Amino acid sequence: MTTLVIIDAANVIGSVPDGWWRDRRGAAERLRDRLARDGIPGRSDTVEIVLVVEGAARGVEPVPGVRVAPAPRSGDDRIVELVAEEGHDRPCLVITADRELRRRVEELGAEVAGPRTVSGQP
Repeated sequence: MTTLVIIDAANVIGSVPDGWWRDRRGAAERLRDRLARDGIPGRSDTVEIVLVVEGAARGVEPVPGVRVAPAPRSGDDRIVELVAEEGHDRPCLVITADRELRRRVEELGAEVAGPRTVSGQP
């Protein structure tokens, strides 16, 4: 069964102080491209990667291997919607450090991992 992996792009990008604030869209595109190239480190199962973007990163396009889900308003709300809509009948992993978001998706049965899972940081 394919695991749905939903990534809180703003939270993951914000976890690495590399100047992302100067080009939020570019930072989201770099994360997207790294995910498409490397997948989710340490996972041997089949995954469907969904990158949730908001604000200035909303125009980021999908690429093979990474679906992009723009949030019309709150990225956290969009992530919760995706877990509820697409994660109820299969394994679901949300990557974020946001405590309130973690609580909300765990209540829906999702697992949660921190940004280091995909940020490229030790």
